[in-house]
Amino acid sequence: MKSRFLKLLLAIMCLSCANAAYAQFNLKKGIGGVAKAVQAFTLTDEQMAAYVKESVDWMDKNNPVLPDDDPYTIRLNRLVEGITEADGIPLNFKVYNVIDVNAFACPDGSVRVFSSLMDIMDDDELLGVIGHEIGHVLKRHSKNAFKTQLLTGAMKDAVASTGGVAAALTESQLGTLGEALINAKYSQKQEAEADDCGYDFLVQNGKNPWGIVMSFEKLQSLEGNSGQKASAVSKMFSSHPETQSRIDKLSKRCKKDGFVRPTATAAE
Repeated sequence: MKSRFLKLLLAIMCLSCANAAYAQFNLKKGIGGVAKAVQAFTLTDEQMAAYVKESVDWMDKNNPVLPDDDPYTIRLNRLVEGITEADGIPLNFKVYNVIDVNAFACPDGSVRVFSSLMDIMDDDELLGVIGHEIGHVLKRHSKNAFKTQLLTGAMKDAVASTGGVAAALTESQLGTLGEALINAKYSQKQEAEADDCGYDFLVQNGKNPWGIVMSFEKLQSLEGNSGQKASAVSKMFSSHPETQSRIDKLSKRCKKDGFVRPTATAAE
């Protein structure tokens, strides 16, 4: 009887040791994972800036950028003349000659406007879109969205720094990050913040903030229409919820601040 008891006790002890060893292994594994995540989340501003620049350079290389003497570029440069920085971030503007209806601004101040968007919007409306997109930069929405993309999935392993130097990205990873910059999704709260911040930005640069309202109205009027561009507008429009309430809110603000609504003109 004593022999059986000793054998049973020994078996229990062995099982306990095995569980302890397994738990210790998982603990080390967990700590390693946390350490890796912390390392990724503590990317320096310089590393973030390098990743953004690399991604923007990749997009400029892989999209048809219109030259300085093109009518689209001339028009854009005329509209943004004197708008050189946003809260210390230097701005640069280019036109992509693509059929999608879109525009976006990157954390480094790179603003890219699509020619098809310029086709459907007049000058005030176009400035409204640009002001809104720069609002996302000023509120650091675009930076946070970009960082989130860097720290998800396989990308997280690629950006884990070694000796303080960020890893180089592959063409595929740069493409993924480029898509993240172009198609960044923001919450309703962030969109509202970008509206107000973009409003202030336009006013500070001597532009009429009614352009934001008018750009939303243009998108709203085109939603549901047939045709390739209308389809693209619907895609862009679907990422901006509660548009009518935003129109109403900004319209009241423009009137309260004494801004005169410009007469809508045909897109150039």
